[in-house]
Amino acid sequence: MQIVFLLEQILNGLLVGGYYLLIALGLSLIFSLGGIVNLAHGAFYAIGAYLAVEITRHLGFAGAIVISPLLVALAGILFERFLLRRFYSADPILGLLLTFGLAMVAEQLIRIVWGASPLPASIPPAFKGQVMVGDFMYSKYRLLMLAVVLAALTLIWLLLNKTSFGRVVRAGVQKPDMVAVLGIRLQPYMTAIVMLGLGLAALAGVLFAPISGVHPAMGAEIMTAAFVVVVIGGLGSFWGVVLAAVLVGVVRGITIQFYAPAGEASMYLLMLLVLIFRPRGLLGERIERFE
Repeated sequence: MQIVFLLEQILNGLLVGGYYLLIALGLSLIFSLGGIVNLAHGAFYAIGAYLAVEITRHLGFAGAIVISPLLVALAGILFERFLLRRFYSADPILGLLLTFGLAMVAEQLIRIVWGASPLPASIPPAFKGQVMVGDFMYSKYRLLMLAVVLAALTLIWLLLNKTSFGRVVRAGVQKPDMVAVLGIRLQPYMTAIVMLGLGLAALAGVLFAPISGVHPAMGAEIMTAAFVVVVIGGLGSFWGVVLAAVLVGVVRGITIQFYAPAGEASMYLLMLLVLIFRPRGLLGERIERFE
């Protein structure tokens, strides 16, 4: 029974890691290409969750999981065009302050529109219940979430590694000057990366709303953990962020198995150890910024 419980905790840890991964990947991509640490990323995660609650009332969960990330991704066009674009070549602290201010404004707008009280978000009826395999028991909805996270990760990897779009983005991260010499404008690619990053954050909001709840401060709460994953993995590294998310999830799950109160603290200790021995993160790379 102990092994079964440990396996459940590891799966829960992987689920939490996937949760962080959807947000941390967008953060890392936007920073890698644009050089801006988007402190408003959590706000788009929260907006995705709130939109999902509204859309689910009319179109069900299937409609919410498609439409909410799409709407947030489209909002990313305006976000990149009218806010981020002005700060690519500016002092990084200005971009940091801008996105911090936007995060505060977004949280207050959520309170005005939906109120300060948490909104109910329930698991879709088709995914309520458990899957039983011998003594092992696990939630159907959590398995669905793991499958969606895995599918999203696979699609992003294919986009970045098997398409001309991905080749330009990777070149833009590593050698933006060289890309400019070749006559390729990175601006449209940056817009697409912002849309992708915000869409992923909203997808996380849709998936985890029934588990973590929907409330105005949820965006601020998730940002700390997402930054921990980015720092451990290393800015600019796709696989670094993936590895960090899995590590954080598994370490957290195993820690809960043996000493539950230290579950949250374990990921911060892991980050501290990584920063001591490898300040750029596990797979962090030196990156340049485009202007």
